[in-house]
Amino acid sequence: MSDPFDGTERSLGQLVASATAEMSALVHDEIALAKAEIRQDVKRGAIGSAAGITAVVVLLFSLPMLSFALAYAINTWTGGHNGDGGWNLVWCFLLSFAANVLLAVLLGIIAYAKFRKVKPPEKSIASAKQTAAIMQNAKPHPRPAQRPALDKASAVARSSV
Repeated sequence: MSDPFDGTERSLGQLVASATAEMSALVHDEIALAKAEIRQDVKRGAIGSAAGITAVVVLLFSLPMLSFALAYAINTWTGGHNGDGGWNLVWCFLLSFAANVLLAVLLGIIAYAKFRKVKPPEKSIASAKQTAAIMQNAKPHPRPAQRPALDKASAVARSSV
């Protein structure tokens, strides 16, 4: 039979230190996972925001120039350039407006698709829940009864003896 105290057994202090270090590493890993997931979602959100802002900018800044150019082009295509009159300019401008709205809708759909992909950090949440479930089942060891605190007078009397 081997000696139970041959040096391979770890003391209670070593076990507590090891458990503390492992718990600390687990918490740090969970934080790193949450940061990575959030960073990815922020990137997706930034791309979606850029697409949405681009849609608004294109709609606002291109409407005057594109509307006039497209309206006169439609009028020209329908025979307005050769003196036949072509379509009325009102209809040409309405068609130009419809084309600009269609472009803005397409860019808005792209923005919406990017925003839908933004999700909460599911892996971090699941890992944290699992850790919490494990910690709820852990029971602390009872601490030994502590000696009552000595008052100063008895401490001084003891040291002078």
